[in-house]
Amino acid sequence: MTSPYFQCGRFRFAMSGPGARPLVMGILNITPDSFSDGGQFHSLDLALSHAEQMLADGVDIIDIGGESSRPGAKPLPLEEELKRVLPVVYALRDCGKPLSVDTCKPAVMAEALEAGADMINDIYGFRASDALRVVKDSDCALCIMHMLRDPSTMQDQPQYDDVVFEVTSFLRKRVEAARAEGIADARMCVDPGFGFGKTMVHNLALLNNIAQMQIDLGMPLLAGLSRKSMIGAITGKPVDKRGAGSISAALFAAAQGARIIRVHDVAETVDALKVWQAASQYQPG
Repeated sequence: MTSPYFQCGRFRFAMSGPGARPLVMGILNITPDSFSDGGQFHSLDLALSHAEQMLADGVDIIDIGGESSRPGAKPLPLEEELKRVLPVVYALRDCGKPLSVDTCKPAVMAEALEAGADMINDIYGFRASDALRVVKDSDCALCIMHMLRDPSTMQDQPQYDDVVFEVTSFLRKRVEAARAEGIADARMCVDPGFGFGKTMVHNLALLNNIAQMQIDLGMPLLAGLSRKSMIGAITGKPVDKRGAGSISAALFAAAQGARIIRVHDVAETVDALKVWQAASQYQPG
């Protein structure tokens, strides 16, 4: 890995050495239509209450999203996204943990950073015009994700000749584009985009190649598998019953070397990772 730490705005996390461990990113969707928890936290009071619970549960990063990216989702107007996201960022910016904003709009990125966000999580991989320019002069972290096409069409028979090679190649190009803007390696992580234009076979191939992708890219990898359709396909469970399957996927991703795990169920994932890490680091005698 290129950098021994991950610079996330005002915060710095060890990526190697004695203090390193997988980070838990908690999902805070301020949307009426997200695939898993749409509408549950679609008010400021409910969103803040949920964030406070995640903080009590040991979350490392809170990821705030105002626009649904579920399969088939339509774009959200800029002003509506700002109206959803900014009050939450302002209210939580002194909570003691880094705030990530999940957006692909440069205007939202700029306003969120001004409001106190520490990280921008972009499903389009900062491909929008001005996206890299907006973030380059801050200390914010960048999560660079791969997605096939866009949310409205990404699951329409996605095809790859070699999904691991193609996703890795895309992420490498976007990392190089960020470097060309002067963005330091320590500020970047990558996300293969589980479920974003992938079949279950594609997702499983990527999941089993996390370690090699991190080596090839020299970047910490974020794994977002929580409650996704592949969990449902494997377990046969509806979205609200996919907690156990999601935790299992999180542990497998961590065992493969993923450095950040993006989840809905923070408390359960934090506990599971603590047990996994204690067992995996045990030294007899």
